[in-house]
Amino acid sequence: MKAFFADTFYWIALTNTDDSAHQQALSLSRSLQPSKIITTENVLEEYLTYFSGARRSVREHAGDLVFSFIHNRRIAVVPQSHESFMAGLELYRARPDKGYSLTDCISMQMMRR
Repeated sequence: MKAFFADTFYWIALTNTDDSAHQQALSLSRSLQPSKIITTENVLEEYLTYFSGARRSVREHAGDLVFSFIHNRRIAVVPQSHESFMAGLELYRARPDKGYSLTDCISMQMMRR
């Protein structure tokens, strides 16, 4: 079974029908089945932050989706750790020329491992 990494952009596009990349995310998701999806708690935190200012029903739906991702056998959620934080911080500090968020840096370091 193949595995692919899902970042915040993917989760938002997949679940937000108003997102301009929604149809692309749906198509990608269908084409990759039955792949294993790998993501991080940091990505899911960023996903929830994105919806934190939305109306109550949207915010609740986002929380329910993250809960379902965590309990889905096809989705591996890599937990946060001090080591992953420090690895991300190292990349963040090393690349001030880029617009990477700390979550992006943690994700890139995790994918390298």
